[in-house]
Amino acid sequence: MPDFDVAVIGAGAAGLSVAAICAGLGLKVALIERGRMGGDCLNFGCVPSKALLAAAHAAAEARRAGTYGIRLPPPEVDWPAVRAHVHGAIARIAPNDSAARYRGMGVTVIEATARFVAADAIEAGGRTYSFRRCVIAAGSAAVVPDIPGLAAVPYLTNETLFEVEERPGHLLILGGGPIGLEMAQAHARLGCRVTVVEAAPRIAAREDEELALQLRTALAADGVAFREGAKVVRVEAGPALVLEDGSRIEGTHLLLAAGRAPRLDSLGLAAAGVEAGARGIRTRRDLRSVSNKRVWAVGDIADPEGVGPRAFTHVAGQHAGILVRSMLFRLPAKVDYAALPRVTYTDPELAQIGMTEAEAREAGHTDLRIQRWSLAENDRAIAEGRPEGVVKLVVTPKGRLLGASILAPRAGEMAGTYGLMIGRKLPLSALAGLVLPYPTLAEGGKRAAGEFYTPKLLSPAVKRLVGLLRHLPQA
Repeated sequence: MPDFDVAVIGAGAAGLSVAAICAGLGLKVALIERGRMGGDCLNFGCVPSKALLAAAHAAAEARRAGTYGIRLPPPEVDWPAVRAHVHGAIARIAPNDSAARYRGMGVTVIEATARFVAADAIEAGGRTYSFRRCVIAAGSAAVVPDIPGLAAVPYLTNETLFEVEERPGHLLILGGGPIGLEMAQAHARLGCRVTVVEAAPRIAAREDEELALQLRTALAADGVAFREGAKVVRVEAGPALVLEDGSRIEGTHLLLAAGRAPRLDSLGLAAAGVEAGARGIRTRRDLRSVSNKRVWAVGDIADPEGVGPRAFTHVAGQHAGILVRSMLFRLPAKVDYAALPRVTYTDPELAQIGMTEAEAREAGHTDLRIQRWSLAENDRAIAEGRPEGVVKLVVTPKGRLLGASILAPRAGEMAGTYGLMIGRKLPLSALAGLVLPYPTLAEGGKRAAGEFYTPKLLSPAVKRLVGLLRHLPQA
């Protein structure tokens, strides 16, 4: 008899969800983690980054208090106190992800590195354990680019950034994606000089170009400098980045934010016959390994056929639900990212739900309706002195919502509505007819949707009908 019904490798967001569900259903579960319980999200990602951003936003609000007639002195940034706030947030959430809590659920928590030794067995902490099923949830790590000189220079990743004891004087950030942009704004608002170097022609290359350019303007107003379309050919002591055009940018700290890579190296996948590639463990759409029927993969490390990996904590939760249906109840379930939201938590936030306009056109939707509503026309945004931003909807001619792009303060809080609409295939009329409290930023989406129907409502045929009806006696 196997030692465990389910062995879970990795105690990050995905692994914790799977372990809790399986244990709750009465299965014998092992949870194997070589690092900190809670994984990247709790310790090095979502939680500390949002805590740092909260401190940065507070400093920015203090600086702009004069906009509202409130006179304050320039804020003083107490870096040790900011760090204490960040680590305090981690400490307050940590009990939810702790080994003690999961042992209390009946999970066997093994604090060691896991390595496959057979198709149905793993070694951890000097012991070998057999399993009926194994779930790999080992996550991903920051990519370390192959740049001459980088190995000889101290650099930061998300795993070490929050341990910096002194405020950086000039933070160089290699990469203009979500992590790079969030940390750029956070440090700039906390008094650091910041330069973002991006090899692509523009920052936020995956996001809607129209909104990304507006976000760039907002970050530049906070003092973030950008070098886009800039290839780094060498890293020198300083640290300093030498670009292909011969220019040299010197700073005090270097943060690598050029992407994520799955943590595959230590797993011994060959011993279990588990196929993997550069993007992660190859799975079917139900997250089951294409080569070992006893193995599933969830979270950042999974590379489902036809859709690819997604490095988001909320995807880890989605994967857990799919896995439970497919692995435990043997029901048909598969990954579908049509309504998947993603958010860059800058200020304003940039949220994307479903497809961008460019992605929709690449997918073959050549006839689209693009509905926009600027926050400059939103009463709440005007009242709060924050009229920058826009809601942009990508719609088929028949009124089906394919995607929503939002640039606004707390845009992520609005994402759920659009995810529900896309996921449930609700017509755009559902959003246009939604009754929202006034005044809210969410009205921007409703107004954008309403504009889709305005030409039909004001058409000559409708006007003629109203003209005829007005002569009829009242009922």
